[in-house]
Amino acid sequence: MKLCPPLLLCLAAALSSAYVISPPHMWTKLILTHHWPSSFCHMEHCHANFSYWTLHGLWPDNGQGCNSSWHFNSSQIEDLLPDMRKSWPDLLEPLSTAFWKYEWAKHGTCAAKEEALSSQHKYFGKALELYHKLDLDGILTKFNITPSDKYYKFSQIEGAIETFYGVKPKIQCIHPKNADAQILGQIEICFNPDFTLVNCDKHGHHDKHLAVDKASGYSVCDPDMPVSYPTHL
Repeated sequence: MKLCPPLLLCLAAALSSAYVISPPHMWTKLILTHHWPSSFCHMEHCHANFSYWTLHGLWPDNGQGCNSSWHFNSSQIEDLLPDMRKSWPDLLEPLSTAFWKYEWAKHGTCAAKEEALSSQHKYFGKALELYHKLDLDGILTKFNITPSDKYYKFSQIEGAIETFYGVKPKIQCIHPKNADAQILGQIEICFNPDFTLVNCDKHGHHDKHLAVDKASGYSVCDPDMPVSYPTHL
């Protein structure tokens, strides 16, 4: 029979063993976030050179800045850069890598706890893969929802996405004061850790980085208010 060490050592060993058996999972869902460049630039006073939905980020639903020593290195995603500049551009500073550096530091280092996302190349590559597979622009167009001067019902937009993908998205708008309509701004589509689609939460997810997205700029769309999907603002 093995003698037990002092009480504190026994307790520490028991806790360590329990941790190994069932480690906590920091997040349970990934949020692939698209934003509409015209709406973003309406808030941030930039010039939208893109006429299609671009990536804002791939965000775990829990955890931020999980490894401050794991620095972004663009050379590790060099082969992805042409697609990154087109599909995941920095709308404020198109020639800068600061946006991607920020997304990696805040969200990528947490997503990397999943083996399939455990490097910078895996993380950015998977985000691009999911973005192209979803083809949000194509799906909205398929349901005759295109940028124009007319207003849409919120249920039209949500219904089109839900009908095609089979899950509820999170749709966020800009709400100008005393306006007749809200402005379509951001669409989140959610995935399980195995990259199968799943319903998004009602409360949504807000990135507080002011240079990328003002927390007060987007909020959940009002289902009873007309929605503007603008070509330019």
